Amino acid sequence: MLAGRDPERAAIAALLDAARSGSGGALVVRGVAGVGKSTLLVDALTTAADLRVLRTSGVESESPLAFAALQRLLWPLRTRIDSLPAPQASALRAAMGEAEGEGDRFRAFLGTLSLLADAAEQTPLLVVVDDAHWLDEASAAALLFAARRLQAERVALLFAARDGDARRFDADDLPTVVLGGVTGTDADALLSARAGTDIDPAVREQLVTGAGGNPLALVELAGVLTADQLTGRAPLPSPLPLTGGVERAFLHRYRSLDEPAQRFLLVAATDDTARLTVVRDAAERLDAADTALDAAERSGLLRVDGDTVTLYHPLVRSAVYRAATSAQRRAVHRVLADVLTGDPERRAWHLAAAADRPDEDVVAALDGVAERAAARGGHEAAAAARARAAELTVGGEARGRRLYLAASSAWLGAHPSRASALARAAAADVTDPLLRSQLLALQGQIEWNTRSLNDGYDLVLQAAELAADVDPAPAAQLAMLAASLAAFGARSPRTVNPTALVAEPAPDAPTRVRAAWALLQGFGAVARCDWGTAAESFRCAFVLTDADPVDDHVLQPNLGIAAMLIDDDERGLRLHEQQLTAARRAGALNMVEHALTRGAHFQIATGAWSKAAAAAAEALPLTVGTGHPGLSALPTAQLALVAALRGDDAADRHLDRVAEIRDKHPVGITDGLVADLAHWARGLRSAAQPATALHHLMQIEGPVWRRLAALDLFDAAVRGDHQDLARTWLAELEQFAAGTELPAATAVVEHGRALLDDEGDAETHFRRALAAHTDSPRLRDRAATHLAFGEHLRRARRRVDARDHLRTALALFEDLGATPWAERATQELRASGETARRRDETTATELTRQERQVAALVRQGLSNRDVAAQLFVSPRTVDFHLRNCYAKLGVSSRAELTALRLDL
Repeated sequence: MLAGRDPERAAIAALLDAARSGSGGALVVRGVAGVGKSTLLVDALTTAADLRVLRTSGVESESPLAFAALQRLLWPLRTRIDSLPAPQASALRAAMGEAEGEGDRFRAFLGTLSLLADAAEQTPLLVVVDDAHWLDEASAAALLFAARRLQAERVALLFAARDGDARRFDADDLPTVVLGGVTGTDADALLSARAGTDIDPAVREQLVTGAGGNPLALVELAGVLTADQLTGRAPLPSPLPLTGGVERAFLHRYRSLDEPAQRFLLVAATDDTARLTVVRDAAERLDAADTALDAAERSGLLRVDGDTVTLYHPLVRSAVYRAATSAQRRAVHRVLADVLTGDPERRAWHLAAAADRPDEDVVAALDGVAERAAARGGHEAAAAARARAAELTVGGEARGRRLYLAASSAWLGAHPSRASALARAAAADVTDPLLRSQLLALQGQIEWNTRSLNDGYDLVLQAAELAADVDPAPAAQLAMLAASLAAFGARSPRTVNPTALVAEPAPDAPTRVRAAWALLQGFGAVARCDWGTAAESFRCAFVLTDADPVDDHVLQPNLGIAAMLIDDDERGLRLHEQQLTAARRAGALNMVEHALTRGAHFQIATGAWSKAAAAAAEALPLTVGTGHPGLSALPTAQLALVAALRGDDAADRHLDRVAEIRDKHPVGITDGLVADLAHWARGLRSAAQPATALHHLMQIEGPVWRRLAALDLFDAAVRGDHQDLARTWLAELEQFAAGTELPAATAVVEHGRALLDDEGDAETHFRRALAAHTDSPRLRDRAATHLAFGEHLRRARRRVDARDHLRTALALFEDLGATPWAERATQELRASGETARRRDETTATELTRQERQVAALVRQGLSNRDVAAQLFVSPRTVDFHLRNCYAKLGVSSRAELTALRLDL
């Protein structure tokens, strides 16, 4: 029974009411074992008669089986799967074990969300997940993916998860209620209901204290104490029967049974099918027949309903299993494997649990489990199967290969710590040069993404050196990757030059090979600050891939990095838009995040700040569930910078969050970039105090961001009378501009020369800067030059000449939404004798981030379902945002929306 819990019941009621009204959401109920989580879920079901209910639960022994819990949950909806977009349907059927798959887990996750949303169209849906801490990791990831994206769907997800267990349900970002112990009248109600008599208040208080208010413990106490003890007529035993906890009480009941009944219970506790036929067949092989089943049922520790076997409480399973000896456990696993001949996954895991020495047959079975799990997108299960197979493999190359594959699967499953540990274990056995090179490359990837850029670079250098001796193809890719890291500032104690590891390819070599060579040379030149060679090499790679586009998951991102390193904004925007489109179509969530955050760099540079903020805001939730919390630092820093550029006070909140993330989590390769963004944002926030602004801006280390922030530094340095610092930056920019011959770089150099001029040539430099700006997409820089030129002319008492430039600056800053700079231009116009008129803002600025994204994709001609697939939401959410766009923009159709002139 449920006693009390009014606040928690109210929270659940609010969740269900929201789902009924078309606002989906999730709630996690947490608490220690026996505190009443499952009882609260049952109570929720009694209030959900008008909702369709789907239920599943985590099972400890089932946790290695990929998507096992999700399969049970979605089984009643399986006939609806064909109505999903084909890629989602295929991935979800593979995840549920109904078809062959290609390991596309994120499409399966999106298919889960779409299927739940579709099922809720007719009737609101309540999804109840008990014992979420024991969910297999693939099911947990899929359900959390859906929970974090519920918006306009009539779906409520209700989880219950145990605190204080070895496994934890990692959902701290979801709304949560925590159940504590019960006291007073609530405790009295539980005790009285179980005992069938009134409880003496003093006795009740003693029991509550002794049980910590745990409802299950109180119910168990009421069942073992006498009526006289409960009514206060006889003293309570000391210590109370639950001194060892509820699990100890279950164990006492278990040990009071005869041996056959104990064996039957042990089989039931070890089994994860919950099927009576399976448990009975296995138990019979251990001489535990129907009489043993009867005794187990009479004990109250086990219930049978039709062909379903249920243990009284999850603690019964753990108490019984842990009480058995290792030999007893192995025997039970062995007989379960014998009866599960039609279930290769469960059979393999039972065989593995029964094995206590290397066994090639068991290893082969686990290899099969791993291959099937990986094909379904269950990378966590694949990693577990390969790791166990390695344990049962006699040491040597075969063991090392399995550990390497386990590490790769763990990395793909977003478990970097586990992947790192498995890779270290593999290193002891891997001797084959090519495999060792692959292992080092994996270790490097884990290292530079999660911990140290320099250490990751060193590992990739080692991988490239090894590969160069055996296979030039992977060696070329690894050398390019190492050079790319070096171009970002990575350093190694080794004196190896990545560009010297591979030979130049023949003129008739494939485009991909020649483009990789050109990128390698370009990255090497960047590391030497040889900007002319870098630009020439990168442009060669661009020409090659323009003429013959290549689909290469290593080459494509590095083309984008090359564009970033030489400030080729138009190329960078185009490349990352192509990458984003391809990643969305493929449902590759990690590549969507990568394309969004790297593309945001070019959007910030060119003044497309609304797009940059939308990209960063979309990327932020995608970083959740990657197993690497530090990834959220980059999009958060980008949001901080855009807010600072606009003069929005939200910048300070974002900056605080960036500092918190960097303090708590390793950020990896983007840490330097994140730090530079934060320094620039703080410099912008301190623009009114030149000395403070200069302090922050001078800490920017990356050349890319030093160039982007140069005009802010020049401004602060000149106003703060630190021309020497400005000249240092100017010299660096002059070298870059001379090598790349980019108009944007030339414009900034001439702007800097104008500010620092002491020979009367400032106007000439300003005019050269403006001439270069006409061929540059960097609108903020152009506006800043017009402003600085206007200020210069006004100070020279040429007010009429100044006004043209100040008006242009004001218009550009208003278009950008750069409020502090627009205000400065307005003040300068007033000082020149002209009053600036405030322009009306477009209604498009009122659209939310998701409304902008939906509108932009709809304007491309995509259907709601296609938009939903690309944004990782449901079609109902797209429809909700699209209707809001219509209302805000005053249109009533997709055609009218497309016809509007909007900057989205």
